[in-house]
Amino acid sequence: MEIRQPSNPKDAKHYTSERLREEFLITELFSPGKIKRVYSHIDRIITMGICPGKKAIELGENLDIMKSLGTNYFLERRELGTINVGGSGTITVDNQEYKLASLDGLYVGMSAKEVIFKSDDDKNPAKFYTLSAPAHMAYPNKHIDITKAKKVPMGDDASSNKRIINQYLHPDVLDTCQLSMGMTEMAEGNVWNTMPCHTHERRMEVYFYFGMDEDSVVFHYMGEPSETRHIVMKNEEAVISPSWSIHSGCGTKSYKFIWGMVGENKTFTDMDHISIKDLK
Repeated sequence: MEIRQPSNPKDAKHYTSERLREEFLITELFSPGKIKRVYSHIDRIITMGICPGKKAIELGENLDIMKSLGTNYFLERRELGTINVGGSGTITVDNQEYKLASLDGLYVGMSAKEVIFKSDDDKNPAKFYTLSAPAHMAYPNKHIDITKAKKVPMGDDASSNKRIINQYLHPDVLDTCQLSMGMTEMAEGNVWNTMPCHTHERRMEVYFYFGMDEDSVVFHYMGEPSETRHIVMKNEEAVISPSWSIHSGCGTKSYKFIWGMVGENKTFTDMDHISIKDLK
């Protein structure tokens, strides 16, 4: 498991592009038959890409991971959310099977002991984009397919930011301890997300960009409003966004992204908006 340390905005403003990518970018999330894990000390979120091949993959099969967490099993003190961005697959949680088609989601509450990920077809494997956060109590597991996610239309064509926010792990859909998670779909021809941008000191985020062509990228904007920076993102890459940082994206074409938040509250609209004229 890769460990990422927290960052200070006073230091981050001096980072080169290479250093920004080293600290915040997560690449190569989906390798058949493997789990990619990145543990961030920012709110102790774990970002994972799980891509079962011919064999199923168990979440806690690596004993070194348990040593890093200091627990007997992975979800002993954690909760988990996942959205499948690949072919269809199955997640078995303590002998209960959940079938996940593409863009289906699943919440797994604290204290689940055995979590097994499987692809229906190894030639078109499932790709389970997964986030895990510390938890204080056990809430029921819940399957959320794309039709059950809460739909929130936002933006317009004039601003090039027309989009649908699909809220999967959200108080209006299910209970969690602190993890929120959802997927935003940009309308065709629209490329700007979250502009005007915002921060929220009470929560951090991880963004995962996907649904992009090989010749397309997203410019992910971050940094303090007075010291903005950007990271060039390719398909199926994630980026850690500290609570002090803005987070906004502009693509060369339309795209999708999954957002996940952990922190002090779960109020989705609890934002500190930044006026465009104040960005530098």
